[in-house]
Amino acid sequence: MDEAELDTLPKLGAPATRALHGAGYTSLRQLAGVARTDLATLHGMGPKALGILTEALRRHGLSLR
Repeated sequence: MDEAELDTLPKLGAPATRALHGAGYTSLRQLAGVARTDLATLHGMGPKALGILTEALRRHGLSLR
């Protein structure tokens, strides 16, 4: 596993990326332990983006709450 992946966000659609940046999240590592429901309320964050984030975290032994 590439630890550098934790320092960036995975490839997401532009609206989801903007939503995460707007909420202050710029790396995958910052999302570990964040409530899935909190992310889901961000404008531009849909089920597909949440799935990508969940899978990316899982590959590193991390998860959303």
